[in-house]
Amino acid sequence: VQFVESGGGLVQPGGSLRLSCVASGFTFSDYVMIWYRQAPGNERELVALIGVTGRTTDYADSVKGRFTISRDNAKNTLYLQMNSLKPEDTAVYYCNGRPKPGGNLWGQGTQVTVSL
Repeated sequence: VQFVESGGGLVQPGGSLRLSCVASGFTFSDYVMIWYRQAPGNERELVALIGVTGRTTDYADSVKGRFTISRDNAKNTLYLQMNSLKPEDTAVYYCNGRPKPGGNLWGQGTQVTVSL
């Protein structure tokens, strides 16, 4: 099982980023997929969730209306479109399945920094 997250970077408040997560080693289309984030000193938190077909989504209250999760099962890829970014969105972003297909295995994450 492997997760490779990418697309992070430094962006000004109000800006946008699109994160990607390429998954391998399990049947991606069988799994609910989730984006998490972890800010320094904080626990990892759920940001957005998407069902196996992509028709069902859910978001943390803090990102509703600003972030959009999507998936491409043909490419084993999960996406997170992040708009109207705020400094409090600064964190390392990770993806994983539910249940976690690799147990406690995580990717390296992708750093998102929102700052002037």
